[in-house]
Parts: sequence; C-alpha cells; structure tokens
Amino acid sequence: MNRTTMSYMVATIVSFAALGALTMQPTLAMAQTQFTNTATDPTSSTGSRSSTGLPSSTASTTTNPACGQVVSGTVVLTSNLHCNGDGLLVGGDHTVIYMNGQSIMGPGKTTSKVGIMIPAYNDVQIIGPGGISGFQAGVLLTGSHRVSISTIIAQDNQIAMFVTGTRDTMLSENILKGNTIGIAAHSANSIDAETNIITGNSLAGATLVNTAGSTLAMNTVVGSTNGFFLDPQSHDNTIDSNTALKNVQDINNANSLAPNINHNNYKNNLCSTSAPGGLCKGGS
Repeated sequence: MNRTTMSYMVATIVSFAALGALTMQPTLAMAQTQFTNTATDPTSSTGSRSSTGLPSSTASTTTNPACGQVVSGTVVLTSNLHCNGDGLLVGGDHTVIYMNGQSIMGPGKTTSKVGIMIPAYNDVQIIGPGGISGFQAGVLLTGSHRVSISTIIAQDNQIAMFVTGTRDTMLSENILKGNTIGIAAHSANSIDAETNIITGNSLAGATLVNTAGSTLAMNTVVGSTNGFFLDPQSHDNTIDSNTALKNVQDINNANSLAPNINHNNYKNNLCSTSAPGGLCKGGS
C-alpha cells in the first residue's frame, strides 16, 4: 500500500477537523444568536408522528427551510435546496430533520461549504430518504453526541459524512457514492456504522483517525483505494461482517500494523486483500 497516499488521507482528515473547529466557532455563535427555543421534545405529544412517519402537528415544525438557515425542533423539507453556500445549520438539541425525499445540493466539493452542520448539539436525527451532494462535507458533526443519520444518499462530496469529537453516532442504511471519502472520523468515540453501501469513493470507503470503541458492521465497500483504513491511534474498534471488494486494499490496519497492537478486532469480513494479511475471510 502506498504510504504517501495514506499519509495524505490522514493529513486531509486532520486538516478538515482543524478547519471545522475554526469555522464552527463563528457559526455556532450565529446559531446561538438566531436560535429561538422552539425545539420539541420528541417524547411529547406535540412531537408525535403520523402514519406517514412525518410529524402529525405543525406546532414547532419548520417546513421548507432555506439554504443557510439555522433550524431546530422538527424540520421537514418540502422541496430541493440548491445552495451557493452552506445547506442547513442545526441550532438546538433534539432537532429532527426529515429529508422527505428531497435533496440539498451545494456549490461543489472543492468549496468549504457543508450540507448539514451539527455544531455541538446532541440527540439530533437526520432521517431520509433524501440526498446531499456537492459539499466539502455532506454532513459535519463536531462535538455532538447521540446523532443518528439514516437512509441518506450522499454523493459527489469531499467527505460524505464527517464526525469529529463526537460520541455515540449512528450511521445506518445510507448510500455514500462518488465522494473522496465516504465516512471519516477524527477523535471520535462509539460510532456505530451499519448496513451502509459505500461505493466509488476514491480515497477511502471508511477511515478512522484517533477514534476508539466504534463498530463498522455489515457495510458494503467497493471501489476505493482503501475500503477500511484505521490509523495507529485508532484502537478498540470492531470491523465485523463487512463486504469489501474491488478496492486497492480492502482492509488496512495502520499500514500493516498488527491489530493486537492497537487492539482492533477484525472478524467475518468478506474481502480479498488486507494489511497486514489474514484479516479477510477467505482472502489474503
């Protein structure tokens, strides 16, 4: 495996994390200024859902948000958003965004813009179906805990889903395709990424940098330089029952570092190549 490529990938993630920390400070201040306390407790009656899965009450509900808007409570997209800047900025705990079959489209992945940004708010949900494309980060979580993202198609972003400084993040049943990196984690804990389809992401399907206690399971990763990459500082993670095929390297534990050194557990993964060898079921 080309160590220069891997060094570039790790440097990219670390740089994005630093950039995220810098840009989140003024953005967070803006969110606190604009945020009005209309968030709905998802266990309350006003936050109940109809048989369609959408909120049954319009109280404390934002419909048809605009690009760059700070949102909280229950948010329902009713049309596609074509954004020249950022998409949506979460401005409160317990925010639930229903994509409702709509898409958020940005100015291009070489910009510094983000599709949905969650800056240090907790218990947030992004619920598809829906699409996010054309951003530096499709979804960016910084310092947020207990966030769930499901059934989203994220494509043509630099990083489809980027989590940094987070805990207890759930990523499930998403399709991440044609990005530079599908899932990137930096200094995060307890990520649960399951049953995602991650295809054609040029640099990596999923990569963990300085991340611990996470589980990547039952994902399909195809057509990347690295299917799964974990750096030397990522430890006590479980990579279980994934299908990783047609990648240059299907599984890469810190450029061939023995998994018992950083205590990562690889088991039942259907793949062909790994570094070090022996991490694939039925492969090398």
